[in-house]
Amino acid sequence: MASFTHLIYLNLSLSVVGGRIPSTIGNLSQLRYLDLGRNDLQGAIPFEIGNLRQLQYLDLGDNHLSGEIPLQIGNLKQLQYLNLRRNTLFGAFPFQTGNLPLLHTLRLSGKFDVQAKDAEWFSNLSSLTTLEFTALPNLKASPHLLQTIDKFIPNLTELRLADCSLSDADIKSLFYSHSSISTSLTILDLSSNVLTFSAFHLLSSVFPNFPSLKILDLSYNNLTSTMFHGSLHFGSKLTELHLRNCSLTDSSFVVPSTSTINSSTSLLYLDLSSNLLKSSAMLSWIFNYTTNLHNLYVYDNLLEGPIPDRFGKEMNSLEYLDLSDNKLRGKIPSLIGNMCRLKSLGLSNNKLNGKISNLFQNSSWCNRHVFHTLDLDKNQITGKIPKSIGLLSELKTLQLDENYLEGEVTESHLSNFSKLEYLFLSNNLLSLKFDHSWIPPFQLRSLGAASCELGPSFPSSWLQSQSSLSYLDISKNGLNDFVPEWIWNNFQFMYWLDMSYNNLIGEIADVPLKISTRPSINLALNQFEGKIPSFMLQASELFLTGNKFSDFFSFLCEQSTAANMATLDLSYNHLKGQLPDCWKSVTQLLFLDLSNNKLSGKIPLSMGTLFKLEALVLGNNSLMGELPSTLKNCHNLFMLDVGENMLSGPIPSWVGENMQQLIILIMRGNHFSGPIPTQLCYLRRIQLLDLSKNKLSKGIVACLKNFTTICERSVNRSETQSLIHWSNATYNEIYGRSFVYYPLYITWMWKGVEQEFVNPEMILKSIDLSSNNLEGEIPKDVGHLVGLDSLNLSRNNLSGEIPSEIGNLSSLDYLDLSRNHLYGRIPFSLTKIDGLGILDLSHNSLSGRIPLERHFQTYDASSFEGNNDLCGEQLNKSCPGDQTSVNPQETAMHVEDSFFSEELYISMGLGYLTGFWGLIGTILIWKSWRIAYLRFLNRFTNWVIVY
Repeated sequence: MASFTHLIYLNLSLSVVGGRIPSTIGNLSQLRYLDLGRNDLQGAIPFEIGNLRQLQYLDLGDNHLSGEIPLQIGNLKQLQYLNLRRNTLFGAFPFQTGNLPLLHTLRLSGKFDVQAKDAEWFSNLSSLTTLEFTALPNLKASPHLLQTIDKFIPNLTELRLADCSLSDADIKSLFYSHSSISTSLTILDLSSNVLTFSAFHLLSSVFPNFPSLKILDLSYNNLTSTMFHGSLHFGSKLTELHLRNCSLTDSSFVVPSTSTINSSTSLLYLDLSSNLLKSSAMLSWIFNYTTNLHNLYVYDNLLEGPIPDRFGKEMNSLEYLDLSDNKLRGKIPSLIGNMCRLKSLGLSNNKLNGKISNLFQNSSWCNRHVFHTLDLDKNQITGKIPKSIGLLSELKTLQLDENYLEGEVTESHLSNFSKLEYLFLSNNLLSLKFDHSWIPPFQLRSLGAASCELGPSFPSSWLQSQSSLSYLDISKNGLNDFVPEWIWNNFQFMYWLDMSYNNLIGEIADVPLKISTRPSINLALNQFEGKIPSFMLQASELFLTGNKFSDFFSFLCEQSTAANMATLDLSYNHLKGQLPDCWKSVTQLLFLDLSNNKLSGKIPLSMGTLFKLEALVLGNNSLMGELPSTLKNCHNLFMLDVGENMLSGPIPSWVGENMQQLIILIMRGNHFSGPIPTQLCYLRRIQLLDLSKNKLSKGIVACLKNFTTICERSVNRSETQSLIHWSNATYNEIYGRSFVYYPLYITWMWKGVEQEFVNPEMILKSIDLSSNNLEGEIPKDVGHLVGLDSLNLSRNNLSGEIPSEIGNLSSLDYLDLSRNHLYGRIPFSLTKIDGLGILDLSHNSLSGRIPLERHFQTYDASSFEGNNDLCGEQLNKSCPGDQTSVNPQETAMHVEDSFFSEELYISMGLGYLTGFWGLIGTILIWKSWRIAYLRFLNRFTNWVIVY
């Protein structure tokens, strides 16, 4: 930076700058203004920044900086503005008394070690007008610091103490009756703390002491109570009130019938989103007590019923209205078009219906010269899009996706939208029919046109002209064509490209592109072939499943720089030969799926360099040899699938020792031999364990109770999801903001039939050890696995009695113990598992009477055949001591027929009540009907679970 030593002003904010701040920044000794905020900077703040003694403005906020604030920053005596917020800084405050005497703005966040002595230097910042402590959980550890704010900094106009774990008591100490700072405050942000209604009541009751307050933010607190009883109790200058996610309910808003209406004319902005509001009581309160609202946000609540017409009649001041993510029904009131100042309307993800043309009928659309956003996606709106939509010539955003719209959309619908930037029409019944030579008058940033019948030819001139696209979805369009090269030339600024579920053909040209956006690319389920182009290694996610790619060696191995790819899915392609041994180029991988190809040979050692890997799926190939020991380095794995290969040797003990995060382990259909290692019992989070169809021997490990997650009755979905699909600032830094979670797919033997499951970790807990050479008894601690849905131990050499503890598995839906050498009686405890849909105990050496209690009546002979000493009605075989002089079947039929006739005649003479019991009673009393009915329910339940 020698050539910039006389630089005075440097602003690189929002410039996608990454890496570390160079230490040579200290050479810019004349610098007075430095803004590096809102970038991707990482690492520590260099201490050399203390050399910039002329600096008056320093903004390093909204980056990924870490470590301690350097002590030398206290040398900046001329500094007036300091912003270090939204980083991951920690340690002690480096400031001392006398530091930063001219500072008027201070913004900090991090896990700082706040101490009592910090109040001393802080008390000298008398020039402060803006103070922001965000995400400072240790702030309340120094109550003196809070008191200092009030006593020694009298001129504060902006105070933000968000996410600092403040309580009602802290607010009371900060704003007591004679608070000195309250008179000057214009902005007060106390969001994301642990405040209750008491704090709100305190602030509203002393509001005369806040004569200048314009913005109040109490979002993300627990403010449940009757907060608004009648008119607003705020100062006359309050313009913005933020109450997002405050657990507000309908009872929080009361309109007294006898109250004198005292409407607020100053309130312009009201955010009530993400609460528990259900009825229109809140809306009535708004209609009665606000007269000049410009912005109203009530999205993500539970609002029901139609949209009140009063919006169109009384809320003429509204400019932004968002009622998305509720349960609103009925038609969209055409009166909305009479709200002459309305600029943006959000009604997405409701249950609104009616024809879209109704929105443009009986409406003046007096706001058409300012209206720029219409969001109606995820509703039940029908009909054809009218050409009169072109009246809204100022539209920038048009979202109509996921409705029931139909008909053609031509250039005549869109030609009037010269400012359109975001267009979403996906997943309707629409057909986009644009003239091949049409050049739109707009430049889109995002286009969602999935399932819009664009095919069979690839869209031509109109799409090629959209050179500013960052988001493009043209999936499910029946495209049967080559992809033109210009699509890749326009691709370098995209963060999302989805052309999946088409019939696109040919090879993809390896265009020399440098992509800075780390995009998500989805080309799944097409007919692409040949090599995978190397430029795609710059993606954060690459979904290529279901194509005909045959070569990915050069894609991985001929790269000079490492990639920041998170997801690589090449399943169901034509890959063949040995796996490449050059995985060091993709060491940031989280999800790798190479299943269902023709890969052979050994798993390479370099695959063990994928330390961050969370899911490794290699199933249904022809891989052989033992699992390489280097895989034990992949200790973050929660899914390992090597099933249906030709792998051999013992199951390594390190699978249990080093992969203790595993939730899904599939090793079926290989040649693994030897005992099941006891170290697998370290897998406390395991939910799906499949070791079937191998050559495993000796006994079942007697430590099943260590499978902690299976020992819980239900799946903790939120915890499981947070373990698998989590993200933070570090992930964004590495993979880019387009990174989304990867859905897990498995093939599982469910009730004797192979089924495919998506995200099975959210619904299933299953163990399959079938088709091995296991021997010995079934461990009694199997009774601890109360959350188990499915247990398959069939086709082994197990012996002994079925442990009665197996009756504890109350969640069990499928139990297969067939084709073993089990003996003794069927434990009566099995009759207590009411949800047991399929039971197979066939081909063992069981003896005695088959229970008839409860659901055991629903099982047929196939569940028990091959056990010569079993008897009972299910096998139509009498047991010793049963009466044999009369044919039991005939007797049963005779008795059942008589019962049926009697019940039938009685029910015909009695009204509704006995008519009901005539049906239910017949089923309960007449055994053959009862069994048939229960079997029907059983089959129906199985069908619902699978599908």
